[in-house]
Amino acid sequence: MTDPGDRPSTHDASEDPRNRDIRIYVNGEIVHRDDAKVSVYDSGFMLGDGIWEGMRLHHGRWAFFDDHMDRFFEGCRAIELDPGMDRHDLLEALTRTAEANGMTTDVHCRLMLTRGVKSKPFQHPKLSRTGPTLVIILEHSRPAEALQAAGIRLATVPQVRGLPTSQDPKLNSHSKLNCIIACLQAEQAGADEALMLDPHGFVNTTNACNFFIVRRGAVWTSTGDYCMNGVTRAKVIDLCRDAGIPVLERNYALVETYGADEAFLTGSFGGLTPVAEIDGRAIGSGDRPIMTRLQSLYADLVQRETTA
Repeated sequence: MTDPGDRPSTHDASEDPRNRDIRIYVNGEIVHRDDAKVSVYDSGFMLGDGIWEGMRLHHGRWAFFDDHMDRFFEGCRAIELDPGMDRHDLLEALTRTAEANGMTTDVHCRLMLTRGVKSKPFQHPKLSRTGPTLVIILEHSRPAEALQAAGIRLATVPQVRGLPTSQDPKLNSHSKLNCIIACLQAEQAGADEALMLDPHGFVNTTNACNFFIVRRGAVWTSTGDYCMNGVTRAKVIDLCRDAGIPVLERNYALVETYGADEAFLTGSFGGLTPVAEIDGRAIGSGDRPIMTRLQSLYADLVQRETTA
């Protein structure tokens, strides 16, 4: 059996030795990664109580910064977590961290905010009394090129995307156990990542990225009711509309997915990533004209966004 560590994922990156000595932002201090620590009483570590963002830095500018900040602050408001900072303050912290690492492009950021250190190891949010914990991890990171040729293999899993009344999938929360279980189920099925259905049995998303198919020249994706509130997803939908490519946000079933001409994933790290097979079935002929066109349009959009 293949070692799960050898399987590709949408977050595979080219190895970069510079990441062994990165500096990390922890509550206003920037320290070597070996010295970057939070308390075992931190609510993020203890309970997954926090909100995070993943972003890309190109040419010294953050791609779609305002979109990411809109999502970040909306998530914080939803769980009544006060960052104690506005978006200008966060941009300043991001800039300090990038400068401390000498980073300007091909950089991935994981910005994490938790409710902070708890006075006792219990659930109630009022036990977090010291203020929030903010951590910023920046890494030199370029998506692995080999993945674009090979594509990702998905397996449909029993773990589903939850209802908004349980844990809303639109929240980028630190609690990712639902998706982790799905990923484990996919690996046990011999795939790279999980294709997750919604509570009604319609195709929704993967454990890590948003999911699209192409049928007869039209791009399909889920209604958005149960998927991650993806910034890249929204940009791809807009690009389709601007380019005159038919795009549908709709319910659709596995049978329509198996018969697709193309399938691909979207995410802030990898942009657009092709899907080679689902549940052991090859998707299409291997030609991906629509996805390839959208990749080019998306690359142009990122270039304009970060060099304007």
